Amino acid sequence: MPSLQPITPSAPPLPGRVVLTQAWRNLTFVHWRVDPAEIAPLLPPGIVPDVYDGSSWVGLIPFGMHDSAVFGGPAVPYFGTFAEVNVRLYGVDHEGRRGVVFRSLEASRLAAVLAARVMFGLPYMWAKATMVTEPDGVLAYRSHRRTRSAPSSFVRVRTTDTAVLDDPLADFLTARWLLFQTHLGRTVAMPNEHRPWPLFEASIDDIRDELLPAAGITSVGTRPPDSVLFSPGVITRFGRPWRIGG
Repeated sequence: MPSLQPITPSAPPLPGRVVLTQAWRNLTFVHWRVDPAEIAPLLPPGIVPDVYDGSSWVGLIPFGMHDSAVFGGPAVPYFGTFAEVNVRLYGVDHEGRRGVVFRSLEASRLAAVLAARVMFGLPYMWAKATMVTEPDGVLAYRSHRRTRSAPSSFVRVRTTDTAVLDDPLADFLTARWLLFQTHLGRTVAMPNEHRPWPLFEASIDDIRDELLPAAGITSVGTRPPDSVLFSPGVITRFGRPWRIGG
């Protein structure tokens, strides 16, 4: 494999036309170490696990999606704003480019779920998902998938004002400028850009999750996460996807 793309907090320039714009708000990044051999079969063809400190990582990321807009158009009212919870992995393609691989994305707007599946092949799932700021300032995220198996997730997180700066692991987990996905039988890469993440220390008050095992990651179980970060959010832009070699 060629040398790995360096991890940089700042995004490279987005090539070509912007096809999707979104505002991501009040994100909690919850991560666990995982054996690369466990996640390798879960990645698209041509993508191998990305590794930091001897481990690959799996993330559970709940947040608020706001003001989605496609192809430079205005934000879609109502349907472009919703709560979301995603399960994601980290991979590398044959040219050493690093990216995110989504195993599932729970969303509370059925129209957004269907559009993302058709347009980009993303594994969105229709769910009853909410994000609430409780009286003590703690964020509570809930999701319950609207399927027969109905996996659910509950995360209660306490944020702080302590900034996370110059942290290589935090950059590894958050500074990702490609999305790898299988779409129409092909592995594609979709670039994105946004300003560097504003990240802060956070802690979990409570977590009860069934989305990780539903996504095929069974080793994490109920053990505490290895990393918890919070961000008030960014505005992100995606470019056109392209096919990568397998």
